[in-house]
Amino acid sequence: MGTPPGATAVTTQNGRVRDAVTAARRVVVKIGSSSLTTATGGLADERVDALVDALGRLTAEGREVVLVSSGAIAAGLAPLGLTRRPRDLATQQAAASVGQGLLIGRYAASFARHGRTVGQVLLTVDDVTRRAHYRNAYRTLRKLLDLRAVPIVNENDTVATEEIRFGDNDRLAALVAALVHADLLVLLSDVDALWTGDPARPHSTRIAEVRDDADLAGITIGGAGRSGVGTGGMVTKVEAARIATGFGIPVVLTAADLAAPALAGEPVGTLFHPQRQRPTARLFWLAHATSPRGRLHLDPGAVAAVVARRKSLLPAGITAVDGTFTAGDPVDLVDTAGAPVARGLVNYDAVELPGLLGRSTSELAAALGPAYEREVVHRDDLVLL
Repeated sequence: MGTPPGATAVTTQNGRVRDAVTAARRVVVKIGSSSLTTATGGLADERVDALVDALGRLTAEGREVVLVSSGAIAAGLAPLGLTRRPRDLATQQAAASVGQGLLIGRYAASFARHGRTVGQVLLTVDDVTRRAHYRNAYRTLRKLLDLRAVPIVNENDTVATEEIRFGDNDRLAALVAALVHADLLVLLSDVDALWTGDPARPHSTRIAEVRDDADLAGITIGGAGRSGVGTGGMVTKVEAARIATGFGIPVVLTAADLAAPALAGEPVGTLFHPQRQRPTARLFWLAHATSPRGRLHLDPGAVAAVVARRKSLLPAGITAVDGTFTAGDPVDLVDTAGAPVARGLVNYDAVELPGLLGRSTSELAAALGPAYEREVVHRDDLVLL
């Protein structure tokens, strides 16, 4: 793999570089709250500037950068006189509304030193799960990059509900990397790599590379960021790496203070190797970016048709329907034990399906009209889980 136009060849003391990193033209970088803020809340200016300096060098080489940044809630703590991250939703949203402006303002000032304009892109789960919103998000990010701006992506914590209480930006970063067809995802936190156990324990060792799940066998993964202002832990980072590598995107996991050498291709942190082939973006979106709105229970014959023969799902093979959904929503297809075997976009509303179950499409067309001679889930709108 070659070096991007305008990029400088990189060597390290031992002569090793990561070609997947130095050749990446479009890079998504995610940074966590604990790497941007002080322990009591508020932005640490020197940390922001150090990150921006590393990213600024990439943009100077003609490469495109998307930054997925946590920190809105944490940045809002000190200005509101809060000494720790609040637990109640209303106070979290208040802190986010104060902190988001401070965060983007600080980034704008820091990137200006490199002659770069930033654009704020606030996303919710709907923006990366509903197909029309997904396309809109792509167009916005694509246009910002075309205009040589640096998109700063964050969850819209001021209106989000479940995301604040349970979520983090690691999964969002992986989905954004797939959305913009990135060549590299870099996950920055307060831990320098993936380790076999607690890095503080003497028998733990750093894992330099992960090629598949076999390399993760026997590893104890857990714990949140040490500072206590973030919500992500190593589990979410490994899951994000799985999502991105499943789309053919290599991932580097390392500490924020190692951002510069990591982006220069030096063998720091942990490199997750991508799968050889990228799936279609649409099926990748369906598998990883959607939350099912309901469940369709399949009989054994339908399970075999969908899973083994990759057929569309017809009404005759459905035994029961759970959930409230409308045509076009994602639903899980489950076997007789209730285990999801596939996810697809349904062609009927939930209220329509009970009267169709167990009947053939020809029978339905004769009784109800030609509009009912269609699949419940077409095979082109279906991905195996």
